[in-house]
Amino acid sequence: MRPANVVNLKARNTELRPASNIHFFSLNNPLELRTGWLKLPLVCAASSSVFRALLTLQLVLDGGTGFLKAGYAGQNFPDHQFPSIVGRPILRTEERDGGDIQLKDIMCGDEAAAARSMLQITYPMENGIVKRWDDMQHVWDYTFYDKMNLDPTGRKILLTEPPMNPLKNRETMCEVMFERYGFGGVYVAIQAVLALYAQGLSSGVVVDSGDGVTHIVPVYESTVLNHLTRRLDVAGRDVTRNLIALLLRRGYALNRTADFETVRQIKEKLCYVSYDLELDQRLSEDTTVLVESYTLPDGRVIRVGSERFEAPECLFQPHLVDVEQPGIAEFLFNTIQAADVDVRSSLYKAIVLSGGSSMYPGLPSRLEKELKQLWLTKVLGGNPERLNKFKVRIEDPPRRRHMVFLGGAVLANIMADKENMWISKAEWEEQGARALEKLGAR
Repeated sequence: MRPANVVNLKARNTELRPASNIHFFSLNNPLELRTGWLKLPLVCAASSSVFRALLTLQLVLDGGTGFLKAGYAGQNFPDHQFPSIVGRPILRTEERDGGDIQLKDIMCGDEAAAARSMLQITYPMENGIVKRWDDMQHVWDYTFYDKMNLDPTGRKILLTEPPMNPLKNRETMCEVMFERYGFGGVYVAIQAVLALYAQGLSSGVVVDSGDGVTHIVPVYESTVLNHLTRRLDVAGRDVTRNLIALLLRRGYALNRTADFETVRQIKEKLCYVSYDLELDQRLSEDTTVLVESYTLPDGRVIRVGSERFEAPECLFQPHLVDVEQPGIAEFLFNTIQAADVDVRSSLYKAIVLSGGSSMYPGLPSRLEKELKQLWLTKVLGGNPERLNKFKVRIEDPPRRRHMVFLGGAVLANIMADKENMWISKAEWEEQGARALEKLGAR
């Protein structure tokens, strides 16, 4: 049952490794408990302690600018992933004709994405920060009641937040979880720290590039070094827009709004980061080896060539999308060089890629190449003799699109029976925002 009340929104040093013996399962279908290939009917499992445990399992919610991922403690993959968007019909009620799609006054997630061309789309989050709280509550309603199909009352939830998230945002997020949804316990973890946990690390530099923002976050013994954290305002959405502009320049008729999702899919399927930009440019001009075909939903076939590497190049050259910031490699180099001399070497050896926009083929090798070039020119003064002593290790795990969720699932599982680590509803009611001090320094 949806809550009737709407919240008034006025103004450790331990190394954590994913537990391989955790039993992973899916809760998409409430009528069955899935155990590997074995499916046990609800009637068989209802009386078991295992099934009762599932009903109180800690939730994990990783909210990003572009996508929200939701699931449970101990899982190795989110049960649900959908666009973090809210849509409102462009036409008046009497003028609506969505064909097979039933238009509602408020549509979220997958529903809104399917009817995108008929909706005014808004994003609750910008650059990783919640800006539209009413819309964010609509997305959370959709998550808990429509997608997860659960009653959150009394349950525990682990939420994620970006580095440098305003304190007021953290307070509001907890307020909504306790007062609107009735959660019994809340924990808020920093996304970069969770990405390291998913790799079994407690120190390193996380390059977390999602849909709306890219963060470069040094972490030492599970503590974010906020004074060194950097934000690059170029990420997946900018790459998609850049690809649209490049395809329009080639002469393809695309709508920047209605075709946005289609172009995003083209980006994810065909784009890559060039290791040698000049070589790829010559190949695209003189040959067709880089050209790939893609069939649009309306049946048209487009041919994508140099756009495949030109679109994500804005991550390394932000000026291509009118952003006056250093590129991702230079930002990373400057961040590590600003750290204490005695920790720089360890940071270079533990660079962890995370987020959907880190998935481009070629990105890890290009990043390593540029870091070595920057070291050669800015530290060695152009002398290559000592370059072989410069060690860089870039971790690019295959599941890095979901790294933050995975780390959250590991941490929530470890915290399952540690009541003192969660902010309880009783503590929130008694202390209010002061209860957030329990989370430690941010």
